[in-house]
Amino acid sequence: MSPSQLADRGADDSLEPDSFAFIVKLWMEKTADVAGSPTWRGHITHVPSGERRYFEHLDAIVDFIRAYQIRSGVKVTRRRQLWHWLKGLIRHR
Repeated sequence: MSPSQLADRGADDSLEPDSFAFIVKLWMEKTADVAGSPTWRGHITHVPSGERRYFEHLDAIVDFIRAYQIRSGVKVTRRRQLWHWLKGLIRHR
């Protein structure tokens, strides 16, 4: 189901004004970088709007979410905390 279909099914930000909904898809490239580490790619989608951004670096996830927080008037002072949460989430997959 596409993000726009999810939004059409009743995803209404006004019901939860202090929350954000995103879908993150990650995959590992078969080739490794120079240091031998796998290369991660992915995309993140803001569910209500369907806006999607592709990325090659995991930091882009935080930047994408942070932009929505700022637009909503949230004062973002704990970027590092969000980054650690996302890293933990990725490790548990």
